[in-house]
Amino acid sequence: MNKKAILCVDDEAIILMSIKQELKNHFKTRFLYETALNAEEALEIVNDLTYEGVTLILVISDWLMPGMKGDEFLRKIRNINPDIKTMMITGHAAKDALEAVEKENLADRILIKPWRNSQLISAVEEIIPQV
Repeated sequence: MNKKAILCVDDEAIILMSIKQELKNHFKTRFLYETALNAEEALEIVNDLTYEGVTLILVISDWLMPGMKGDEFLRKIRNINPDIKTMMITGHAAKDALEAVEKENLADRILIKPWRNSQLISAVEEIIPQV
């Protein structure tokens, strides 16, 4: 059976670990959970997962990160594989940036920080219901 993974990307380690823990607590061993502190590291993980034959089903990314912002990163993910579901979590994105993300369909869901555990889990279940 092909393993499935969720990749979480945020430059704040505490938020990254919180997202990962919330997902693991709910979905248990249903998925592999990968984390990256920036978009460049995340793209390396995407390549590694592909090489290992792991199917990346969801990328959860912050918007405001050093180097590459979340919208540019999600654009790259869409170019790599448009079937990968994406979610943006942000507390800093300007209204026009969020509108651009929606217009370009870069994120299947946008969550505003701070989120409640139930919001994150609900959003993930809606994005990847039958996986």
